[in-house]
Amino acid sequence: MTLAIPFDNSYARMPAGFYTRLAPTPVRAPRLLAFNTALATELGLTDIPDPATLAAIFSGNTLPEGATPLAQVYAGHQFGGFSPQLGDGRAILLGEVTAPDGTRRDIQLKGSGPTPYSRMGDGRAWLGPVLREYVVSEAMHGLGIPTTRALAAVATGEEIAREAMLPGAILTRVAASHIRVGTFQYFFARRDAGALRDLFDHVRARHYPDTDTPEDLLEAVIARQARLVAQWMSVGFIHGVMNTDNTTVSGETIDYGPCAFMDQYHPATVYSSIDRQGRYAFQNQPGIITWNLAQFASCLVPLMPDQDAAVARFTEMIHAVPDRVSAEWLDLYRAKLGLASRREEDERLITDLLALMANDGADFTNTFRALGTPAARDQFTDRAAFDAWAERWLARSEGEADRSGRMSRANPAFIPRNHRIEQMIEAAVAGDMAPFERLMQVLARPYEDQPETEDLTRPPLPGEEVQATFCGT
Repeated sequence: MTLAIPFDNSYARMPAGFYTRLAPTPVRAPRLLAFNTALATELGLTDIPDPATLAAIFSGNTLPEGATPLAQVYAGHQFGGFSPQLGDGRAILLGEVTAPDGTRRDIQLKGSGPTPYSRMGDGRAWLGPVLREYVVSEAMHGLGIPTTRALAAVATGEEIAREAMLPGAILTRVAASHIRVGTFQYFFARRDAGALRDLFDHVRARHYPDTDTPEDLLEAVIARQARLVAQWMSVGFIHGVMNTDNTTVSGETIDYGPCAFMDQYHPATVYSSIDRQGRYAFQNQPGIITWNLAQFASCLVPLMPDQDAAVARFTEMIHAVPDRVSAEWLDLYRAKLGLASRREEDERLITDLLALMANDGADFTNTFRALGTPAARDQFTDRAAFDAWAERWLARSEGEADRSGRMSRANPAFIPRNHRIEQMIEAAVAGDMAPFERLMQVLARPYEDQPETEDLTRPPLPGEEVQATFCGT
């Protein structure tokens, strides 16, 4: 028995300049490590075959009927520098499925071998980044934040050369699409107005059917990205590599390379080993998404009948992005404090707490989860200062209905902590998938107290801290 995937591949029907058709490179000995049965059900995939068959499919050794494998081309600003051609250097889009709920999803193999866009790379991935992305993307889904998903992870039975010889693996990623700001930039840089129009029409039909004009599309993408970045900030998430080629037009989080969730709160926190200037630090993410959206807006100008008027209007829209992110952020942080109503003093109340947390190195997740209990006070060395803040907070929140319920729904008990991910990867390399499976079970219900797994709420001990995260290419 094989896996029946009801493909309907709209991107493969785009002009040939949008991609290169090629099949995944076969691997030596594929072995299924993980399969997301719940996601498969959401996609409408039934009659799941045995693990060996799944491994053959999701390693790329066996192409399911209806697949039209291709690598997408795009450009992008990487740390502010423009690369006119990037593309899927180690990924193959198998095709698209329309789920029972009517949503269209890409199914992509990541780590499936070299493509014309590999730029001298081997097109492969090693086990660590594959499992990191699997865990973190599914954790983001559990947190209610738009994200790509993980359908399967397969060991390849091959070793790949990185800083050492490491076990190879392939991730099957599911996304609303893999169209990025950088996809628009690729054709904009080539002054290919026809391709830009084709891409605009495709994105509008696929993601924003209620829009009519490029201005409508820009507004819709701004709204989703402003909300997304505020959601990241509300759970202490740092993307780590917010290049324009890692910014989706669908508004989903994509490309979990040097990402991380903060332990101790500090707004300037950086984990990415390649972000030496702190361009993508936690506190800089609202500014960076504004910059990325400005690049997107530039790509839409040629599609407007009056380009001078479009530049003026789009500039106005981009200048409003920081305030839009801030408004989303403020509402999310109000919920973290149990506040449903809005008052002018709320922003000061929130920022004062964050300043206390930064001064004392309080754990971001545990502090917010514990607010209203004695455990919150234990996060601070300057307890008198926290007590004074808490008195203000209690006075402000008096009379707020369902304060505790709102807080428990806004403040997760569990996040994929960096040291736990590293421990999980180390175990998996040694052949033990139990820590991976445990993380997956717990992170599927991050807002629920799970006393039997309370150890996963613990910040890293001395010697367990993760100082840097890596792209995994």
